[in-house]
Amino acid sequence: MAAFRDIEEVSQGLLSLLGANRAEAQQRRLLGRHEQVVERLLETQDGAEKQLREILTMEKEVAQSLLNAKEQVHQGGVELQQLEAGLQEAGEEDTRLKASLLQLTRELEELKEIEADLERQEKEVDEDTTVTIPSAVYVAQLYHQGVCLSATVCPDSARHQRDKIRVTWFSSHC
Repeated sequence: MAAFRDIEEVSQGLLSLLGANRAEAQQRRLLGRHEQVVERLLETQDGAEKQLREILTMEKEVAQSLLNAKEQVHQGGVELQQLEAGLQEAGEEDTRLKASLLQLTRELEELKEIEADLERQEKEVDEDTTVTIPSAVYVAQLYHQGVCLSATVCPDSARHQRDKIRVTWFSSHC
Protein backbone atom coordinates (compact mmCIF):
# COMPACT_ATOMS: atom_id res chain seq x y z
CA MET A 1 0.00 0.00 0.00
CA ALA A 2 0.95 3.55 -0.55
CA ALA A 3 0.66 4.37 3.15
CA PHE A 4 3.41 1.92 4.08
CA ARG A 5 5.68 3.33 1.42
CA ASP A 6 5.11 6.78 2.84
CA ILE A 7 5.94 5.49 6.34
CA GLU A 8 9.12 3.92 5.01
CA GLU A 9 10.06 7.15 3.26
CA VAL A 10 9.45 9.15 6.44
CA SER A 11 11.50 6.69 8.46
CA GLN A 12 14.41 6.91 6.02
CA GLY A 13 14.14 10.66 6.14
CA LEU A 14 14.32 10.60 9.91
CA LEU A 15 17.36 8.37 9.80
CA SER A 16 19.08 10.60 7.34
CA LEU A 17 18.30 13.58 9.55
CA LEU A 18 19.77 11.97 12.55
CA GLY A 19 22.73 10.76 10.64
CA ALA A 20 23.56 14.02 8.88
CA ASN A 21 22.53 16.27 11.69
CA ARG A 22 20.53 18.49 9.44
CA ALA A 23 18.59 21.45 10.34
CA GLU A 24 15.72 21.46 12.69
CA ALA A 25 13.36 22.65 9.95
CA GLN A 26 13.79 19.51 7.94
CA GLN A 27 13.10 17.51 11.06
CA ARG A 28 9.85 19.36 11.69
CA ARG A 29 8.83 18.94 8.09
CA LEU A 30 9.43 15.21 8.28
CA LEU A 31 7.60 14.90 11.58
CA GLY A 32 4.63 16.79 10.12
CA ARG A 33 4.66 14.53 7.11
CA HIS A 34 4.86 11.51 9.41
CA GLU A 35 1.81 12.75 11.30
CA GLN A 36 -0.08 13.19 8.00
CA VAL A 37 0.83 9.67 6.91
CA VAL A 38 -0.25 8.18 10.23
CA GLU A 39 -3.47 10.20 10.11
CA ARG A 40 -4.17 9.00 6.56
CA LEU A 41 -3.39 5.44 7.65
CA LEU A 42 -5.85 5.68 10.58
CA GLU A 43 -8.54 7.15 8.31
CA THR A 44 -8.00 4.34 5.78
CA GLN A 45 -8.12 1.79 8.58
CA ASP A 46 -11.37 3.29 9.91
CA GLY A 47 -12.88 3.27 6.41
CA ALA A 48 -11.83 -0.36 5.89
CA GLU A 49 -13.28 -1.37 9.26
CA LYS A 50 -16.53 0.46 8.42
CA GLN A 51 -16.74 -1.29 5.04
CA LEU A 52 -15.99 -4.63 6.70
CA ARG A 53 -18.79 -4.08 9.24
CA GLU A 54 -21.17 -3.17 6.39
CA ILE A 55 -20.15 -6.29 4.47
CA LEU A 56 -20.64 -8.44 7.56
CA THR A 57 -24.05 -6.87 8.15
CA MET A 58 -25.03 -7.50 4.53
CA GLU A 59 -23.77 -11.10 4.77
CA LYS A 60 -25.90 -11.63 7.89
CA GLU A 61 -28.94 -10.15 6.14
CA VAL A 62 -28.35 -12.31 3.05
CA ALA A 63 -27.84 -15.41 5.24
CA GLN A 64 -31.05 -14.64 7.15
CA SER A 65 -32.92 -14.06 3.88
CA LEU A 66 -31.60 -17.38 2.60
CA LEU A 67 -32.71 -19.15 5.78
CA ASN A 68 -36.14 -17.52 5.52
CA ALA A 69 -36.41 -18.53 1.86
CA LYS A 70 -35.42 -22.13 2.72
CA GLU A 71 -38.05 -22.20 5.47
CA GLN A 72 -40.67 -20.85 3.07
CA VAL A 73 -39.70 -23.49 0.50
CA HIS A 74 -39.97 -26.17 3.18
CA GLN A 75 -43.36 -24.88 4.35
CA GLY A 76 -44.50 -24.67 0.72
CA GLY A 77 -43.39 -28.28 0.21
CA VAL A 78 -45.31 -29.41 3.30
CA GLU A 79 -48.38 -27.48 2.16
CA LEU A 80 -48.05 -28.92 -1.33
CA GLN A 81 -47.91 -32.45 0.09
CA GLN A 82 -51.00 -31.75 2.17
CA LEU A 83 -52.83 -30.38 -0.86
CA GLU A 84 -51.80 -33.40 -2.95
CA ALA A 85 -53.00 -35.76 -0.21
CA GLY A 86 -56.29 -33.84 0.00
CA LEU A 87 -56.61 -33.95 -3.78
CA GLN A 88 -56.00 -37.69 -3.80
CA GLU A 89 -58.58 -38.21 -1.04
CA ALA A 90 -61.06 -36.04 -2.94
CA GLY A 91 -60.40 -38.05 -6.11
CA GLU A 92 -60.99 -41.31 -4.25
CA GLU A 93 -64.16 -39.92 -2.69
CA ASP A 94 -65.29 -38.73 -6.13
CA THR A 95 -64.72 -42.22 -7.53
CA ARG A 96 -66.67 -43.78 -4.65
CA LEU A 97 -69.51 -41.27 -5.09
CA LYS A 98 -69.63 -41.87 -8.86
CA ALA A 99 -69.79 -45.63 -8.30
CA SER A 100 -72.51 -45.14 -5.69
CA LEU A 101 -74.41 -42.81 -8.02
CA LEU A 102 -74.14 -45.35 -10.84
CA GLN A 103 -75.43 -48.13 -8.56
CA LEU A 104 -78.28 -45.93 -7.34
CA THR A 105 -79.12 -44.98 -10.93
CA ARG A 106 -79.27 -48.67 -11.88
CA GLU A 107 -81.46 -49.42 -8.88
CA LEU A 108 -83.71 -46.49 -9.79
CA GLU A 109 -84.07 -47.78 -13.35
CA GLU A 110 -84.87 -51.25 -12.03
CA LEU A 111 -87.45 -49.76 -9.66
CA LYS A 112 -88.96 -47.75 -12.53
CA GLU A 113 -89.21 -50.93 -14.60
CA ILE A 114 -90.79 -52.78 -11.67
CA GLU A 115 -93.18 -49.87 -11.13
CA ALA A 116 -94.11 -49.85 -14.83
CA ASP A 117 -94.68 -53.64 -14.73
CA LEU A 118 -96.80 -53.28 -11.60
CA GLU A 119 -98.83 -50.47 -13.18
CA ARG A 120 -99.31 -52.57 -16.33
CA GLN A 121 -100.33 -55.60 -14.28
CA GLU A 122 -102.63 -53.46 -12.14
CA LYS A 123 -104.23 -52.06 -15.28
CA GLU A 124 -104.66 -55.56 -16.67
CA VAL A 125 -106.16 -56.71 -13.38
CA ASP A 126 -108.48 -53.69 -13.38
CA GLU A 127 -109.54 -54.44 -16.95
CA ASP A 128 -110.02 -58.12 -16.15
CA THR A 129 -111.93 -57.28 -13.02
CA THR A 130 -114.06 -54.80 -14.90
CA VAL A 131 -114.85 -57.34 -17.59
CA THR A 132 -115.11 -60.38 -15.32
CA ILE A 133 -117.42 -59.00 -12.69
CA PRO A 134 -120.21 -57.96 -15.08
CA SER A 135 -119.81 -61.20 -17.00
CA ALA A 136 -119.95 -63.24 -13.83
CA VAL A 137 -123.05 -61.37 -12.68
CA TYR A 138 -124.68 -61.84 -16.09
CA VAL A 139 -123.89 -65.59 -16.10
CA ALA A 140 -125.22 -65.96 -12.60
CA GLN A 141 -128.43 -64.19 -13.56
CA LEU A 142 -128.88 -66.32 -16.67
CA TYR A 143 -128.20 -69.48 -14.73
CA HIS A 144 -130.68 -68.51 -12.07
CA GLN A 145 -133.35 -67.70 -14.67
CA GLY A 146 -132.70 -70.92 -16.52
CA VAL A 147 -132.93 -72.98 -13.39
CA CYS A 148 -136.11 -71.24 -12.41
CA LEU A 149 -137.63 -71.75 -15.84
CA SER A 150 -136.60 -75.38 -16.05
CA ALA A 151 -137.84 -76.15 -12.64
CA THR A 152 -141.19 -74.63 -13.39
CA VAL A 153 -141.74 -76.14 -16.82
CA CYS A 154 -140.19 -79.50 -16.40
CA PRO A 155 -138.54 -80.59 -13.23
CA ASP A 156 -136.66 -83.39 -15.07
CA SER A 157 -135.47 -81.11 -17.76
CA ALA A 158 -134.05 -78.56 -15.28
CA ARG A 159 -130.69 -80.22 -15.32
CA HIS A 160 -130.73 -80.44 -19.10
CA GLN A 161 -131.62 -76.74 -19.33
CA ARG A 162 -128.87 -75.72 -16.90
CA ASP A 163 -126.26 -77.61 -18.94
CA LYS A 164 -127.57 -76.00 -22.11
CA ILE A 165 -127.18 -72.51 -20.63
CA ARG A 166 -123.62 -73.25 -19.55
CA VAL A 167 -122.66 -74.52 -23.01
CA THR A 168 -124.26 -71.44 -24.64
CA TRP A 169 -122.49 -69.04 -22.34
CA PHE A 170 -119.05 -70.71 -22.68
CA SER A 171 -119.26 -70.89 -26.47
CA SER A 172 -120.11 -67.21 -26.73
CA HIS A 173 -117.39 -66.09 -24.31
CA CYS A 174 -114.52 -68.39 -25.29
